[in-house]
Amino acid sequence: SVPMGFFGGIGAASKKGILVKGSNYLEVAASLHTVVFDKTGTLTKGQFKVVEVAPQQVSRDELLEIAALAEGYSNHPIARSIEEAYGKTIDTSRVLDVKEIAGHGLSASVDGRTTWVGNYKLMESENISYVPCKEVGTIVYVADDRGFLGYIRISDVIKEGAADAINGMKQAGVDRCIMLTGDQNDVAAKVAEQLHLDEYHAELLPADKLTKVEKLISSESEKEKLAFVGDGINDAPVLTRADVGFAMGSLGSDAAIEAADIVIMDDDLGKIPTMIRIAKKTIRIVKENIVFALAVKIV
Repeated sequence: SVPMGFFGGIGAASKKGILVKGSNYLEVAASLHTVVFDKTGTLTKGQFKVVEVAPQQVSRDELLEIAALAEGYSNHPIARSIEEAYGKTIDTSRVLDVKEIAGHGLSASVDGRTTWVGNYKLMESENISYVPCKEVGTIVYVADDRGFLGYIRISDVIKEGAADAINGMKQAGVDRCIMLTGDQNDVAAKVAEQLHLDEYHAELLPADKLTKVEKLISSESEKEKLAFVGDGINDAPVLTRADVGFAMGSLGSDAAIEAADIVIMDDDLGKIPTMIRIAKKTIRIVKENIVFALAVKIV
């Protein structure tokens, strides 16, 4: 009665491009009350492009060059977008002592000058007087031992179908859709507004995301379950802690895919409401099977 029903549900999900790692995750998916999303790469494409370069003290090209050199060792999408805008081969021999500063940015020695590239928190922690950018986007501030050199504004694009997917989750029985991001508050607010999310929490470090999910889980009742949807290596601890973790299988990191309980093979968020519907139908069929089997036994 029970195992064959769950095998059927896992098989139905696999036909839709959804890998479910165990029948117990179908039970959890059928009881989802809250779905928490990472932003970059999950709700948005993670394809950043430089939309504004605002230099001070130096030329536009020099500001891009300094930022690209400092970010030369990073694989982060923001670093790649700066390198793409720079458009030249990066001479890494000009860069020494690169140090990543979690949640802030990085410092490096570029052409013998101590250089800082990161968000406003980095500028404030280094006591650098800077000109804040009021426009919406991811802002990368650049400074060196001469002072503030300017900022680079980068924007990301929301995935097609993300709004429809969230609407589909609501129709499938999810009560709350929440976004967690390390981006600035105004960027998060704009994305949350466009996608009609119930809540968002911005300017979070990776450890803060885990803490936030812990609080959300503790606020749920025993029957209400929480899912986390992510794709990055930083999302692995949160994917493991959530009642059920969804990973993006196409562009997601190996760590996220390994930590997740359910993998969306083509990164289509619309597969999540499909998964919830399959899970609910599976549980319904399993219960029908139990009732039918007991009835036969009694007869």
